[in-house]
Amino acid sequence: MSSNNSTTTAPATTALGTTGMNISRTGFGSWAVSGSGWAYSWGETDDARSVASIVRAVESGVNWIDTAAYYGLGHSEEVVAKAVAQLPAADRPFLFTKAGLVGDPADPTAAPVRTMKPASVRRELEDSLRRLNVEQIDLYQVHWPDTGESFAYSGGEDSTGISPNATPLEEYWQLMADLKAEGKVRAIGLSNHSVAELERAEAIAHVDAIQPPFSAINRAAAPEIAWAHAHDTGVIVYSPMQSGLLTGTFSASRVASLPAEDWRRSHPDFTTGLTANLALADALRPVAARHGISVAEAALAWTLAWPGITGAIVGARTPEQVDGWAGAGAVRLTEADLAEIAGAIESTGAGSGPSRG
Repeated sequence: MSSNNSTTTAPATTALGTTGMNISRTGFGSWAVSGSGWAYSWGETDDARSVASIVRAVESGVNWIDTAAYYGLGHSEEVVAKAVAQLPAADRPFLFTKAGLVGDPADPTAAPVRTMKPASVRRELEDSLRRLNVEQIDLYQVHWPDTGESFAYSGGEDSTGISPNATPLEEYWQLMADLKAEGKVRAIGLSNHSVAELERAEAIAHVDAIQPPFSAINRAAAPEIAWAHAHDTGVIVYSPMQSGLLTGTFSASRVASLPAEDWRRSHPDFTTGLTANLALADALRPVAARHGISVAEAALAWTLAWPGITGAIVGARTPEQVDGWAGAGAVRLTEADLAEIAGAIESTGAGSGPSRG
């Protein structure tokens, strides 16, 4: 707990929009525990350690897990199910997953296709329900807008074109509303969608939640978060520690030692932007020290202090990594802290987007 704010801690849970779910400020992200051998792998993982990490997170107060059908081509959802099976029924976390990125089992390292065609989505949903061993998904999200083309990920942005065969947003969002009405899912959300796309979706059915990337480095989704805040829409953000850069444990030598298949090796955040990003992480150290927390927790607390954000997704591949961030949801940064971090963002030139909410 923070050393100077012990009486001003953040609430343990907060309402996820109008869904009726109260979620912890941090959630477990299962991209990194998806194993190797697919296009956006983080490298080899140990399933037993992954399961232990999820269990540790839940025991630490995390009450939701975010995954996706595409992560490990289903393997992530299987790992999540194994972890949940070890937990008492009363401790079962909310399970959030996504559809719309479809890989090729015959060529798992090939880029997936972005498709929200109804038959494909319904097949994905049934597969996710089976792998997760549940009868209803708590939050079902569209992973990316449908383009009908292969996917090219670049840390919250993509360079994919749009095919004439792409499913219109109005069609796939109506499908998501239908799945909710059928009881297959409890709530529906949009990940990586622009304000203009959110407006189009809201005209059809309420957007229960959004999931954009957001961190002290990548602040580009501020307009989407503001839109959600104004529409009673929950906001769960991903990559709040920018894929590890804001943990305080990264260095140029560590980046150089990443496995060859780790997608981060060639990403601009870890190449041309590395110096500025590491400087920003270093600037978080005094804030962390004042509160008696880790740099990772300081980075998370900054994200959670942004107006409109409900919770943040954090990954871990070991229980020890969970211990490094599980307490961040209870930390309240002061106005002086936020001003100091804003100054560091501006002086280092790290990332893009506004420095204060």
